[in-house]
Amino acid sequence: MRFIYAEYNMLHNCIDVTTFDGYLRIDCGKAEEGLKTTPYSECALNSLAIDNPLEYATLYLEDSMQIWINAEDSLEPW
Repeated sequence: MRFIYAEYNMLHNCIDVTTFDGYLRIDCGKAEEGLKTTPYSECALNSLAIDNPLEYATLYLEDSMQIWINAEDSLEPW
């Protein structure tokens, strides 16, 4: 699936993705279910969805969102 455009939809808390094949909607609440987060990584994940929805969609579809969260948490200053 090749992406063309992605946009955060704040009315539905989702990512609306347009592809060459059609349209896809990713529900952020369902995408983040079961992820182990800290307050810092949860804030980073929300920022990612709003500021870079295409990367958020890519992480979700590649099933690598938890890996990204773990990397964000390891960068947190002590």
